[in-house]
Amino acid sequence: MEKLRPWYEGPLASFDTETTGVDVEHDRIVSAALVLQPAPGTATRSTTWLADPGVPIPDGARAVHGISDEQVRTYGRAPRTVVGEIARALAEHAHAGTPLVVMNAPYDLTLLDRELRRHRGTTLADALGGTELLVLDPRVIDKHVDRYRKGRRTLTDLCAHYGVRLTGAHDATADATAALDLVRTLGARHPERLGGLTGAELHLRQAVWHAAQARGLQHWFDREGTAERVDLSWPLRPVRCTCGHRLSADHRCEAAA
Repeated sequence: MEKLRPWYEGPLASFDTETTGVDVEHDRIVSAALVLQPAPGTATRSTTWLADPGVPIPDGARAVHGISDEQVRTYGRAPRTVVGEIARALAEHAHAGTPLVVMNAPYDLTLLDRELRRHRGTTLADALGGTELLVLDPRVIDKHVDRYRKGRRTLTDLCAHYGVRLTGAHDATADATAALDLVRTLGARHPERLGGLTGAELHLRQAVWHAAQARGLQHWFDREGTAERVDLSWPLRPVRCTCGHRLSADHRCEAAA
């Protein structure tokens, strides 16, 4: 009987966005990339999008990704079209059972969900048609397998630590490709801890790992007297009422239930 390949040796997709800022509730997608690789060392296939976000791109964001207002006005497409195409592409991979690599998933996936709500009146869950994404988040996985390592854990830092090539950081295709290579490296480095899990099992465990990691960070903020709050949700942050509580499916505040 042929031995099944571990998930990190099989097909993976990877998703990344470049945006107008870091606020998932209000900022907009400027560019996005979806990269697919059938197996380690094989050629990748990329799909890219450029959107005219409908708002000016702040200087700080432009300094990071290099995309200008003139570029998106000339070459970008309507955000309603772009986010609809992205959601359909992600849904295809979800239906095929292909794991989706997303570095710091609660950022990119929540931003996409809010853009779908803003421009199409739907949600990411609706767009997926009842099928869940099998998300692999290298940030969460690295924190789990190497919990006590000091230092930052941005994509650039993780690629440097694991010897993964990252050329042209803050380009959506480059970042998505590097994140995909990074996840394969993490799996190969820790086969005893990660290799025996299916993509679905690893997805579920990451939700638990992220919650524990977020609670640890929250305790540190509390000790330091910092008012910042850490969201335990992964890979998608729930929509919240202005009072901070979650909204139910019928858009009612859970605190009032």
